[in-house]
Amino acid sequence: MRLRTLPVSTAGVITASALALAFGRFRWLPAILSLVFAVLAQIASNFANEYFDYRDGLDAPGRDGPRRGVTEGDISPRAMLLATFITLALACADGLALVSFGGWWLIPAGIVIALGALAYSAGPYPLSRHALGEVAVIFFFGIVPVNLTFYVMSSQWHFIVFLTSLAVGFMGANVLIINNFRDTDADRAVGKVTLSVLLGKRYMPPLYLANAVVASLLAIPAFLLTPAWFLIFLYFIPSLLIARAMTRLTGPRLNPLLGMTAISMLLFSLLLLLSVFL
Repeated sequence: MRLRTLPVSTAGVITASALALAFGRFRWLPAILSLVFAVLAQIASNFANEYFDYRDGLDAPGRDGPRRGVTEGDISPRAMLLATFITLALACADGLALVSFGGWWLIPAGIVIALGALAYSAGPYPLSRHALGEVAVIFFFGIVPVNLTFYVMSSQWHFIVFLTSLAVGFMGANVLIINNFRDTDADRAVGKVTLSVLLGKRYMPPLYLANAVVASLLAIPAFLLTPAWFLIFLYFIPSLLIARAMTRLTGPRLNPLLGMTAISMLLFSLLLLLSVFL
């Protein structure tokens, strides 16, 4: 499930809930359903990534990143593929419950999200292998969950919500930047083209920091809805420290930064929620 990265999916829903609360539109049931859907969709995407990367020979035993169960022989490929589709089916079943809040158009939207969970690692043009992983994260973990969660609670779209969804997307992209930065040499050896392979490792720490700056700027309008706007800086400071650490660490020593980046993303959503309450 890659538990250390699951805050990526929860952050978008919490952010949208904070914004709905700020606009007086928050509702518990669609918020909970959206949270369950987001987490299940991310888990399904993680399962699919593990299966298809193993199938296509892109993972090797003893990798620098967290242990991969299929590659190491802990889980059979068939069991992982089955788990992928069961988890995706559970996400879709949960998503159907949101139709009563957002309308029937959520069904094709849900189909696109389900296909996106698979297209990241599978299909004729896997996004993660063509330097499009970060773009996919910005869309599916930023724009989609924040805007859709806000909509099913409020039946409205809002420009500040859209800006904040971009901020969340750039934060999520930083999780992938750390992951691909760590695996650059291994990915290059097996022909997997990530953004780090395409641009070179030296550009990843500056890109990480640039994403954090852009995310902070995009989030300012949301924080300005409250008197506690200064809390946004509590997100940026750890991001600055992580970007600096990237220049000094290599291999498995980067793994803690992966979890820290995901946690900082969750921290952002909780800071926004706290600022609304304040």
